[in-house]
Amino acid sequence: MNIFAIIPAAGKGNRAGFSHNKIFEKLNGESVLCRTVRAFSRREDVSGIVLAVSADDEERAKRELTGVQGLLFCRGGDTRTESVKNALEMLSALPSPPDYVLIHDAARPFVSQNVIGNCIETVRQFGSAVCALPSTDTTVVSEAGFISEVPARERVFTLQTPQGFAFAQILSAYRRIAPDDAFTDDSGVYAKYVAPPRLFTGETRNKKLTFAEDFAMNETRTGIGIDTHRFGAEKDYVVLGGEKIPSECGLIAHSDGDVLCHAVMDALLSAAGLADIGHYFPDTDAQYKGADSLALLTRVCGLLKNEGFAVGNVSAAIVAEKPKLAPYIAKMKQNLANVLQIPESSVGISAGTNEGLGYIGRGEGITVIANALLRSV
Repeated sequence: MNIFAIIPAAGKGNRAGFSHNKIFEKLNGESVLCRTVRAFSRREDVSGIVLAVSADDEERAKRELTGVQGLLFCRGGDTRTESVKNALEMLSALPSPPDYVLIHDAARPFVSQNVIGNCIETVRQFGSAVCALPSTDTTVVSEAGFISEVPARERVFTLQTPQGFAFAQILSAYRRIAPDDAFTDDSGVYAKYVAPPRLFTGETRNKKLTFAEDFAMNETRTGIGIDTHRFGAEKDYVVLGGEKIPSECGLIAHSDGDVLCHAVMDALLSAAGLADIGHYFPDTDAQYKGADSLALLTRVCGLLKNEGFAVGNVSAAIVAEKPKLAPYIAKMKQNLANVLQIPESSVGISAGTNEGLGYIGRGEGITVIANALLRSV
């Protein structure tokens, strides 16, 4: 199916108090706009993106987004509703208009791939998909400063984006908007002129950045990774943390068998809510035959960055009866710290035996248990 994303970005963001449009504010060296656009441009199931920007911001936006494939620009309007309508009209003029559109606020840079995927799945099934969070607080309706109604909390949601719609329906709805209509998002347009839209569950971190304090994100995540490799390879070394360590024989693996890196990668991916290393680097793929696991760890860091996270610290326990690892731990820490771009003091590695018990005690393999802490950036 042909799916396009629409990102309205023509507002000024005055409430943030910056001297420039808030979409150009940097988060860990990358603008809000770049993060938002990249979340959609990296998806194979999204054919293209329409960015609605003001005349004042268009040139800067084009410079920041140089190299993004499938990106179209249209002139934003005085309101969000006008910007989205302009983008829909541009898409309607394409030789092959999309089947579905995903409309997403430019100021929500922490949208995850899971949320985008759920939006696509929901809109394909129901024709509409509105990202929403159940209310955790008591919500009231006010009149003249007094509480006039207390809706049942289980019936109240806060809406987010992306919001997905069948293209023909949302285009028709926008074309029917009356001069006295006032909408804050696309679900309201769809609800009035098409049908009640379908909700799907969003994420707390998919927050719209409105005020200056919103840009100081401090979410943290933890994850656990466990990996085991058995001895039996015809090698006189094992690789742990990127270090070659003399051994009676090597570890059997499709890659270089770096069980320490593998456990750390799984801990990082788990913390970010992503799939495990077997999904990204399957042992059935020839390109990973003998692969350097430190290089794979570098790629995992890229996946974390795409999700809006950086590594805070990692800790790993290596359980092995042999070989002796103490002389190599300092270098392992250095290697991991360099790839993860954190201080060596933020990498903890311990090594111990299994007191002769089980497969480890019999010298049949090595197991590593790793923990990781991520922070939002």
